[in-house]
Amino acid sequence: MSRARFALFSIIPLALAAAFVGPGTSQSQSQTPKSGGVLNMMLREELSQGFSIHETSTISTVWPAMPCLNNLVLFDPLKKTESVDTIIGELAEKWSWQDNYRNLVFFLRKGVKWHDGQPFTSKDVKFTFDMLREAPDAPAKLRINPRKDWYANIEAIETPDTHTAVFRLKKPQPSLLLMLASGYTPVYAAHVPPAEYRTNCVGTGPFKLKEWRKGEYVEFVKNPDYFVKGRPHLDGLKYFVIVERGTRQAAIQAGKLDVSFPGETTKTAAEQLKKAVPQLVITPFSQNVADNIIMNIKKPPFDNLKVRLAVSHAIDRRALIQAVHQGGAVVGAALAPKPWGFWGLAEKDLLGLPGYGAKAAEEKALARKLVAEAGFSREKPLKVEIVTRAIAVYVDMASFVINELKQVGIEATLKQIETAQWHAMATRGDYQIGANLTGVGPDDPDANYYENYACGSPRNYSQYCNEEVMKMFDAQSQELDPKKRLALNAAIQKKLEADAARPILDWKLDYFTVWPHVKNLIPHQSIYNFGRMQEVWSDK
Repeated sequence: MSRARFALFSIIPLALAAAFVGPGTSQSQSQTPKSGGVLNMMLREELSQGFSIHETSTISTVWPAMPCLNNLVLFDPLKKTESVDTIIGELAEKWSWQDNYRNLVFFLRKGVKWHDGQPFTSKDVKFTFDMLREAPDAPAKLRINPRKDWYANIEAIETPDTHTAVFRLKKPQPSLLLMLASGYTPVYAAHVPPAEYRTNCVGTGPFKLKEWRKGEYVEFVKNPDYFVKGRPHLDGLKYFVIVERGTRQAAIQAGKLDVSFPGETTKTAAEQLKKAVPQLVITPFSQNVADNIIMNIKKPPFDNLKVRLAVSHAIDRRALIQAVHQGGAVVGAALAPKPWGFWGLAEKDLLGLPGYGAKAAEEKALARKLVAEAGFSREKPLKVEIVTRAIAVYVDMASFVINELKQVGIEATLKQIETAQWHAMATRGDYQIGANLTGVGPDDPDANYYENYACGSPRNYSQYCNEEVMKMFDAQSQELDPKKRLALNAAIQKKLEADAARPILDWKLDYFTVWPHVKNLIPHQSIYNFGRMQEVWSDK
């Protein structure tokens, strides 16, 4: 089977990209990289779980923790498109699929050291992935394990020697390699308690943690013993916590920061920055993050499908894209649509789904009818508390949703939750309805479905569970014919929206902004996979 069959595509429309063309726009890779320099980076909030990527589901941890760590494999930092063909080795030098995608063998690099001087071996790989899949004999356990279901198909991890690791699978799963290449999938040290990553970072990565001053900054220095010769180019990185959105924009405009935060530069902000500082390099790209509504289907009133569908019909997705994102998002269902992703439904296939109709008035009329059928009226209105994270991009979207719901007879009040409490609260199902952002590591159905919709998954915040749909997930996962897999995924996305499992409102775009002296920091088609920083250099 051709590896290209599982390729994913991301093409920036020329008209969109052209809006930001200007001096310094090209991040040419033809220049000879210079060594030295420290880049000042942006953080939108404090690291709620420190550097414990495996215990978090937010770019606020992945972005500042990635430089410290390594994966077995990674999407090539210098290529914007993520696919099987752009995966490169990190801790694994080579890998091989065997037995028709049932066994994945990794041949590990020799001579790699953890930042504390201990040698890296296959023991670390087994330790990490036995912990993630929660194997009965796993020597360690995570406090919260959001992507446990990414690894549910792994039957055993064998280590025939110190530099070989074999992933034995229950059934064929070619997409496992893409999930292993995500920034969400670093290898932890077996000799370090997992809880320590919440306060410290012992990695094998290109940068070593120097200092974390909570609420202020995270500082890394170059790892002189890094296993890639001549990397990293930079002497260090400093990530500054700036909570207020306007202050962040002012800091990058003034040159106090060299690099923006992935997912935080709106189309309007990008236009303002480009007008103020024409030499800034602004790259539109897909975040692989969706605005969506989570509803706890285990609790009234959202245990009633009519109420969930009323919410979905009520929200005018196209109006949201204009009002909240100023056009910087696209309509889509459970998977990002072309050209930003590969698996998403086309516009014509979306129109018949709840809430995706072109005529907003008709959608709202249907929503009001469903609310009435569920037993609510002007005299007995449906009152709910809608939760969201206390971050501007969340609150903007939640405020729009509240106004939309009001128009169909659903009265919602807003409650903002800090990031440190958000994921635990959502995992427990300790809420009624939420305005949520869901980011997916790689653009692949397995990563999304098993994490966000699978029965019992910690990240299935709505607690949706449909055994018929689970069988559909497994069927597409094993399908090796790309056309058949695409068709299976179209059917799955339609079913998820018909069940109002987690109504998707839009897929967000980002306008990633750096100063022109920042070279080789190439945005990918997902915000979670390009933060390693080993190839980045400064021409300052």
